Amino acid sequence: MGTFRIEGGHQLHGEITPQGAKNEALQILCAVLLSEEKITINNIPDILDVNKLISLLEDLGVKIQKKGKGSYTFKADDINLEYLQSTKFKEDGRGLRGSIMLVGPLLARFGKGYIPKPGGDKIGRRRLDTHFEGFIKLGAKFRYNREEHFYGVEANKLKGTYMLLDEASVTGTANIVMAAVLAEGTTTIYNAACEPYLQQLCKMLNRMGAKITGIGSNLLTIEGVERLGGTEHTMLPDMIEIGSWIGLAAMTQSELTIKNVSWDDLGLIPNVFRKLGITVERKDDDIFIPKHEKGYQIQNFIDGSILTIADAPWPGLTPDLLSIILVVATQARGEVLIHQKMFESRLFFVDKLIDMGAKIILCDPHRATVIGHDFKSTLKATTMVSPDIRAGVSLLIAALSAKGTSTIHNIEQIDRGYENIDERLRAIGANIVRV
Repeated sequence: MGTFRIEGGHQLHGEITPQGAKNEALQILCAVLLSEEKITINNIPDILDVNKLISLLEDLGVKIQKKGKGSYTFKADDINLEYLQSTKFKEDGRGLRGSIMLVGPLLARFGKGYIPKPGGDKIGRRRLDTHFEGFIKLGAKFRYNREEHFYGVEANKLKGTYMLLDEASVTGTANIVMAAVLAEGTTTIYNAACEPYLQQLCKMLNRMGAKITGIGSNLLTIEGVERLGGTEHTMLPDMIEIGSWIGLAAMTQSELTIKNVSWDDLGLIPNVFRKLGITVERKDDDIFIPKHEKGYQIQNFIDGSILTIADAPWPGLTPDLLSIILVVATQARGEVLIHQKMFESRLFFVDKLIDMGAKIILCDPHRATVIGHDFKSTLKATTMVSPDIRAGVSLLIAALSAKGTSTIHNIEQIDRGYENIDERLRAIGANIVRV
């Protein structure tokens, strides 16, 4: 189990460039299975979860060549379907939540897709019903081995249909879209997720020859085609990492420039931080955060009531940033209610912040009230264990602002989502050591 040792209390300065988007990468990499032609993908983040998926694709028989940093070619012209029934696949697939999105492309192109029950972050139930209900509506037969927790879907030929999703699941929508592009006839998906990363997937599939309309809305129409070709695709910057660096700059009262953020794809994120009193300036396609030497003040609602920040499906605020926002609020002037609606265990890391001296009331598994310190007292260094990717980075930000030296164990969780985070933080003045 890896460890970070962090000496807090240092101001940071300089520029930091966000990595490619993890949540986009997991979709895009699965989509290479839809064609036998060469596909080039750029700006792939060098992180644990993405590297696991690349390894899974290689074991499936995808020919992979590295062209340069973050740039690979993929050619899925000789897939070993027997690997899907192997013990190795059942073990490797279980360790990666994103592996569920292998099923749609495999089902569409080869008539069958299998997956062990995926793991991932311990943030409460993350059901797979939306995925498999969609496949069944397209004509697939579903089976589940309860003893091995092994799912399977099979179909001679998928047929397009209308479906109303029971939830706007991002991975569920991506999986169904990838299955539907090679189905016979027209598929209509209502209550589809419309996140920028899903838009990226649909645009890439269209360049490969798919016929998808309604991109960016919650109503997608997909006219099935017989085959897809090759293409080249570049990932968006990771919006969760961008939000993390905004929070880091505010908490450490640092001047920081975040480069090449693709502003138009950030949605509400800059404005949510502004509601916390943080100055977020646009400079071309960069974000500039000045030193907040006098702190930052949380806004109230216009009737004077306490601000509530809640997550919601896009274009609402992504749930992945609520833990960052909660940490940032601990040093704000004022109070805020954080309402985590979409996952039931993501606020359970706040006890570690309370141990550091934060004023937080955990109301229930979904809501926490934060009373900010206004930098009149600093958080205290402590020893912590990272419970998941986003909470781990939130605790790292807290440690970088705290007085004294903190230790964070289980940093493999952080490595699953953030590329070389310790090196990149040292480059802007952080005192962090990987032990």
